[in-house]
Amino acid sequence: MKKIILFFIFVVGMLSAKEYELGEGYQLGNTPAYVGGYFSLEYTNYSKGDLQKVSLDDMALLSYGSYHKFSYMVEMEFKNYYTKIYDNGKKITTKDTKLYAERFYGDYTANENFMARLGKYNSNVGYWNLTPINVLRDTTSSPVTAEIVFPKYTTGVDLQYHLFTQIDEVTANITLQDNNSLDEEYNNFYIKKHFSLGLEYSYENLSVKLNGGYFHKKDHTQAYVDNYYGYLSFLYDNDTLKVMGGLGHREDNRKEAVKLSTYLQATYEIASHHYPVVRLEHYNAQIDIEDGITKDTSAIIGYAYRPTYPVAFKVEYQLHSNKQLDRFLTSFSVMF
Repeated sequence: MKKIILFFIFVVGMLSAKEYELGEGYQLGNTPAYVGGYFSLEYTNYSKGDLQKVSLDDMALLSYGSYHKFSYMVEMEFKNYYTKIYDNGKKITTKDTKLYAERFYGDYTANENFMARLGKYNSNVGYWNLTPINVLRDTTSSPVTAEIVFPKYTTGVDLQYHLFTQIDEVTANITLQDNNSLDEEYNNFYIKKHFSLGLEYSYENLSVKLNGGYFHKKDHTQAYVDNYYGYLSFLYDNDTLKVMGGLGHREDNRKEAVKLSTYLQATYEIASHHYPVVRLEHYNAQIDIEDGITKDTSAIIGYAYRPTYPVAFKVEYQLHSNKQLDRFLTSFSVMF
C-alpha cells in the first residue's frame, strides 16, 4: 500500500508542475532527461461460471531522453501489482510487489540511415510488440499471436539500417542476444539466446514486415530448447483508419509447435476521441495456450474513448470458438 501511495503522490506532483503536458513526462531541470509513467485499472468478467477479476496492472515509472546522437529509455514496472478474483463467491487476493526491469536500453543514431541499440528492449518483430503500453493500444487485451510465437523482449544488440528513396523506405534489422536476459522473469519466455533478422518495406500509409529468428528457451525441465520462428505482419494507418495484422509459426526440436497463429485488427475514428475496434484471431498449437486449449478462433469487438491521447477508457467483448474463453474486459489507463 505504501508503494501505491508514493506512486500516486509522484503522479500528483508531476501534474501540478509548471510547463508540464500530460503524457510527455516531466523534464528534469534543463537536462535532456524526462521522467514519467503510466498505470492501468482493469476489470474482467468471464462467461465461464461466476468469475470476475479486478486488477491494478501495468503500474510503471519511466525515464527517457536524448543528447546529440545518443538516447535512452528506462522503464521499471510493477506487473499485476494487485489483483482480486471473485470465483463463485470466493475472494482471492494476489500481490506482486516486485519492481521489474521492462526496458533498459541506449541508442546511438549515427545518421539517418544507421542506428544501434544496446540493452533490454522490445523485440523488433511485427508491429503490435512495439507498442507495449496499454494506454497507447486500441484494446485492453493483446493478440495471442504476440505472446506465443517470439520473445517479447530481447537483452542484447539491435542494429537497424534505413534506405530512403523519394517515395518509399526499406529497413533491415539484426537482433543479437547471446547472454542471460536482464530480469528474465519479465518476458513471455525464459531465454538466453535470440538471433533474428527483419526486413520492412514502407510506402505512404502502408508498411509490411518479415521477421525470422531463433531463440533458446528454458522449458519446465529447466533445459534449454532450440526454437525457430517466422512472422509476417503489416500496418496501414491513415490517421482515421488503422488496420494491422500478423501471421506467425514457431517450432522446436521437441515437436512443441505453434503451427499457425494469426490476427487482423481494424480501428476507425468515427468521431473525435471515439474509436470502435474489431479483431479476429486464430491459433493452432501443440502446446497449452489457456485452460488446456490448443486451438481457438475468436472475434473481439471493442471501443476506446480518449478524452486526450494519454488517457483511455476501453471496453471489449471476446467471442471464442471455445465458449469457456468468452469474456468482457474494460480498462482505464493513463500515461503521465
